[in-house]
Amino acid sequence: MFSTHDRDRVVARLIDAAGADERVRAAALVGSLSRQEVDRWADIDLAFGVADGGHVRRVLADLDAILSKEFGAVHLFDLPFGSALFRVLLLNGCLQCDLSVMPAADFGPIGPKFRLLFGQAVSKPFVEPPSASDLFGYAVHHAVRARFCIERGRFWQAEYWISGLRDHALARACRSRNLPARDGRGFDELPDEVSARFRGALVAALDRDHLLSGLTVAIDGLLQESRGVVARTADVESRLRELIGNWETVT
Repeated sequence: MFSTHDRDRVVARLIDAAGADERVRAAALVGSLSRQEVDRWADIDLAFGVADGGHVRRVLADLDAILSKEFGAVHLFDLPFGSALFRVLLLNGCLQCDLSVMPAADFGPIGPKFRLLFGQAVSKPFVEPPSASDLFGYAVHHAVRARFCIERGRFWQAEYWISGLRDHALARACRSRNLPARDGRGFDELPDEVSARFRGALVAALDRDHLLSGLTVAIDGLLQESRGVVARTADVESRLRELIGNWETVT
């Protein structure tokens, strides 16, 4: 497993390489490493601005080559985002390194975790998490899909939708408490009474009874977190209650 020393060596090597590359005009630490509260398990997130948009893929390929040769990096996937290209790599010791390269004209923070290392950054709006209304809508959609999958005997797929419903409901709870709502980052900071409300939504077994129980708990938690906050809650609540009713006689 990687050490903080291993992580610091990789960061220093990438910053040195970028600083010596005339194509690279700016660099920044993003994510956990940009903050003082970084912990032992933080991965590496580095962003680079390049002089010309045509250099984006070439600069990224050159940084990838350094990481592959010197740190055993394996390329996991790329993710285009606007004019930027994000690349995720897994290094020796299970150290994850996320690189983003973009034209210098677009180089700037898209969230609060950003520390400029050299060059200049432009101001642009942060990428906002889904709205409370959208999270509610996604959760309701997932609840409907989950119940129909249960009736079809598609229990693995039903569990997939119930987990998604639970996660969107928890993200809804995070938003109302000014906690991070993306990727489960705020879930462990929720009050105990909120977390307890959703524990039964962890499906214990892939059978009809356990799936229906998990779905019921997830729906109850979603409704408790949404009443008085999402305008559509009252309109949808009766339909969600119907969704978890007894359908034994439905033909």
